[in-house]
Amino acid sequence: MASSASDLEILYEDNHIIIVNKRVGDISQGDKTGDTPLSEIVKDYLKKKYNKPGKVFLGVVHRLDRPTSGVIVFARTSKALERLNKMLREKQLKKTYWALVKNKPSKPQDTLVHYLKKNPKNNKSTTFVKPTDGSKKAILHYKIIKELETYILLEIDLETGRHHQIRAQLAAIGCPIKGDLKYGFSRSNKNGGIHLHARKIEFTHPVTKEKISVTAPTEKEDILWKNCN
Repeated sequence: MASSASDLEILYEDNHIIIVNKRVGDISQGDKTGDTPLSEIVKDYLKKKYNKPGKVFLGVVHRLDRPTSGVIVFARTSKALERLNKMLREKQLKKTYWALVKNKPSKPQDTLVHYLKKNPKNNKSTTFVKPTDGSKKAILHYKIIKELETYILLEIDLETGRHHQIRAQLAAIGCPIKGDLKYGFSRSNKNGGIHLHARKIEFTHPVTKEKISVTAPTEKEDILWKNCN
């Protein structure tokens, strides 16, 4: 967990955006826990690095669940934030995830289509095969990219961005993510996280229009992730 600005792993930075490798346990932005969010840690880093007086602007473009790790984009200007938000709505940010599961999916690659309904009380999404009241369509594409001794490494491309989408959809096909008790894995990970990692993000820079492609390294100390590389 990034407890201070000095712990941050910066993957890309310019005047308009900053891309960070989120650690397991970091929260993307403030919540009811009152824990210091990653957004505030990044602000602190920018304030110190550039000797900025007063408040530092930082826009949260998208979020990652607390138990997951990986690439996350923040906007350093309101113009960049506005454009990135529009790109996100129009599905112009391509996100690729890695997930470790114990059970091998029945197909080496597939497209999963479900309908997810979020329950705010337990912060969990329920999966349905047909539309139901209050549900939202969820689509992802997965493929097996490596078979370890005990676990299977899946690469996942999201077509929609629903609450706990990857976690819920993989659980629905009998492949809960390692450590994900909430979605049916048998035991938790020691660090309280799950083996879901936002591996890569690709998009057109909101200001310069250059192609941005950033890959986030997996946790160095984690033997399972090490075996995936």
